[in-house]
Amino acid sequence: MKSVFTFVMCALCSIVITCVGAEPAAQALRLPRHLLIVDAHNDTVQQILFEHVDIGKRQVDGGIDLPRLREGGVGVPFFALYVPEFYKGAEAVRRTLDYRDAMQVVFDKYPERVELATSADDITRITGKDKIAIVLTVEGGHQIDDDLAVLRVYRRMGVLSMTLTHFRGNNWADSSMAPAEHNGLTDFGKDVVREMNAIGMIVDISHVSDKTFYDALAVSSKPVIASHSSCRSISDHPRNMSDDMLVALGKNGGVVGANFYSAFLNQQEAAEGMKRISKSNTLAPSETGAALDEYAVNYHVETGDIRPRVGYAKLDDAVSCIDHIAKLIGVDHVGIGSDFDGIPIVPQGLEDISNMPALAAALMRKGYSESDIRKIMGGNFVRVIRQVVGH
Repeated sequence: MKSVFTFVMCALCSIVITCVGAEPAAQALRLPRHLLIVDAHNDTVQQILFEHVDIGKRQVDGGIDLPRLREGGVGVPFFALYVPEFYKGAEAVRRTLDYRDAMQVVFDKYPERVELATSADDITRITGKDKIAIVLTVEGGHQIDDDLAVLRVYRRMGVLSMTLTHFRGNNWADSSMAPAEHNGLTDFGKDVVREMNAIGMIVDISHVSDKTFYDALAVSSKPVIASHSSCRSISDHPRNMSDDMLVALGKNGGVVGANFYSAFLNQQEAAEGMKRISKSNTLAPSETGAALDEYAVNYHVETGDIRPRVGYAKLDDAVSCIDHIAKLIGVDHVGIGSDFDGIPIVPQGLEDISNMPALAAALMRKGYSESDIRKIMGGNFVRVIRQVVGH
């Protein structure tokens, strides 16, 4: 059976021979062999938990499932355990465990196809067995209920990274999409960053306010990531990063995963994106337990993330975002963070995860070398994992 890497290289060669006019065979031969692709963020677990989707089978809707990961040559997807901020305290912890349990069902059902990865060595071992190495993340610091012991338990359960906030701030960090309450990180928030460094858990600054971002970089002794953020110079959205922030992240040794949300790649849809997030921030259900879970499921279905539409942005806009970051801070600091299954509008040509070969081919046409493409498509994130975890 062809390995996932051989498969993606065949697909890449096919795309390049079709799309590149001059010396197509020579161009194809310059593509990296055994290309390891990392997607640093998706929200597919919501489909698994809410709609009981079997991602082992190709789905009609959504952006990610195991067949399409394989088609796209993505050997290392980051699956986010995202609990909305209207889950408070212990309720947020409980719901995080529900997500972790939902992922365990996938691991148990498809042991020959997927395996949990908690280190760079795991990634090498798992992908070397022609399996998909799934990384788990927590998407929002509110999910630790202000308790470092909960953070440590998440790490022991196999969670490799955590975003410090989501769309709302929490008790110790400010978000990019809500009024500031703490002027960045509180003292406890700084302790969270230090503890994450100590236990080998990656600090993810996507979603945080600018001040929280700079506070996190000042405290962290290890590289941090922006798992799914794009460029304000391309689309002026608070969720994107300014050039100054990108420069600071590069000096930290971190990596930015370009987000494929059309509103983050094309200014025409930025206002719509902000309006949508602002609406979600007003939700304040009074329910708890099973009733709160039902409320969350209903809202998720209504938002349309599972069935996104194609927007104004195109594949070339994603390439422009990656190119801007690479030119500004170096090719060692940019990667991919699709946000598939968490975004309602996708770019033309990047409708789902199976389109990653087209992205790699577009980068090659842009003039990026084999070494550059290896780094952008996955090597940079693996490097940060190794630096943070140590193996």
